[in-house]
Amino acid sequence: MYRPSTLAMILAGGRVDELGVLTHYRPKSAVPFGGFARVIDFPLSNLLHSGIERIAILSQYRSYSLINHIGTGAAWDMIGRNRGISILPPFKDYDNPHWYRGSADAVYQNIDYMQYYGPSVILILSGDHIYQMDYRKMIRYHNELDADLTAAFIEVPQESASRFGVAEIADDFEDGGRMLSYEEKPAEPKGRWASLTVFCFRPSVLFEVLKQNQAGDSYEFGRDIIPMMMRQQYKVHGYKFRGYWGYTRTIDEYWQTSMDLLGPEPKIDLEAWGIRTNLAHRNIADRQPVKIGTHGSLDNSMAYNGCIIEGTVRNSILFPGVHVMAGAEINDSILFFDNIVHQDVHLNRVVSDVNTVYSRNVRVGAPQCDKNSRVSVIGWNNSVPEGFNVGCGCRVAPRIAMEKWPSTNRLEDGEDLQ
Repeated sequence: MYRPSTLAMILAGGRVDELGVLTHYRPKSAVPFGGFARVIDFPLSNLLHSGIERIAILSQYRSYSLINHIGTGAAWDMIGRNRGISILPPFKDYDNPHWYRGSADAVYQNIDYMQYYGPSVILILSGDHIYQMDYRKMIRYHNELDADLTAAFIEVPQESASRFGVAEIADDFEDGGRMLSYEEKPAEPKGRWASLTVFCFRPSVLFEVLKQNQAGDSYEFGRDIIPMMMRQQYKVHGYKFRGYWGYTRTIDEYWQTSMDLLGPEPKIDLEAWGIRTNLAHRNIADRQPVKIGTHGSLDNSMAYNGCIIEGTVRNSILFPGVHVMAGAEINDSILFFDNIVHQDVHLNRVVSDVNTVYSRNVRVGAPQCDKNSRVSVIGWNNSVPEGFNVGCGCRVAPRIAMEKWPSTNRLEDGEDLQ
C-alpha cells in the first residue's frame, strides 16, 4: 500500500459566533472570500502547491455547503490513485459516545484513519485563515530537528497578543527555535508570537498525547495539547512565519482582510498565490462575462463572472451574479453571490450574504461610517423593503419575513434584526 510522507488534517467544522449571520447556515471555512472563493480554498491551495496530496477535512457544523464546495476534490488536483480529499464527519459508535468535542478530540476520533495511511508526518491545519505558505519548508525544519511537534507562529503587536495562543520562541535558527513558553489567550502575554493553528506532529507522539487528553474535560490543541507537551518535555519547536496572515474571526476582521485584496499594491494577490476553487460550485464557470453599462463604473474594485454593473462601485468586492442597477452606489462593501441592488440604493461598509435584494432607495450604512465604525451585515435570502434605512454596524439575520421589518422603516446604528 502507498503511504504518503505527509497526511494533512484540516479542522474545518466550526461556527464562529463573532461572524454572526455569515455562519448561521455554513461553517466558517465555507464563508465566501475574495470575490469567487471560500476561506478553505487557502489551506487547500497551499497543500496543492506544497505537494501534499492526501487530505482529510474534519467537519461537524452544517457541513452541506462545505461538502458541496469540495466536491470530488478535482479543483485542487486531488483525484488519483494515491491522492484525494476525505471529509470525516463526526460519528458515534460502541467505543465513542460523543460528537466532536473540540479540535483535539476531532483528530483523536480519527486515529484509525491516520494509522491506516501510516504517514511519517501529520500536518494539522485550521481551515479558516487567509495566507500563503509552503508547508514543505516547515516540514523540513521539523524533520531536521527531529521534533515531536513544530507549531507555526507569526509575530503580532504586544497589545493584540492576548487574543491568540502566544509563545516565546528561542532564536536558535533563522526559521525558529525551541518553544520556551506557550499561553492560550493570556491577559498579560509573555511573548508576541501568535499561533497560526498549523501543527506538524510526529505521528506516534500525536496519538499518545491525544489519548492522554481524553482523561480531561477540555480537548483543544492550543489550550490542552501544547501545554501538556511542554510540561512533559517533548521536543516542541516554534516555526516563525513571516508572510501575510489574514485573521477573519470577526466581521470587522473579515471586512479588513477582504479590503487587503484592493489597492495598487494589494497585500493579497490571488493570482500570484495560485488560489484554486471549485468553479462548478454556484456555477461560477458557466456565468457570462462581467457587463459594465454605459453609466456603470468600477473604481478600485473586483467584480466576477455574471456581474452587471450599471451603477457606481467603489472600493468593493462583488461575487458572481451581482446586479448593480443604474443610480445605485456601492462603497467599501462586499456583496456575495447573486445580490440584486435596485435603483438609488446606497450601501456603505456592508457585507451582504447571498441572494439578497435591495429594493429602491434603500440605505445601508452611511458615508460617516468611517474606519472606526462597525461593518453592517445583511444575512442571506433577504429582501430589504423599499426606502428602508439600516444604520452603521447593524446585523440582519437571514430570511427576515417582510412583516418583521420595523414599521419605522429604519434600524438605528448598532441595532440588530433577528
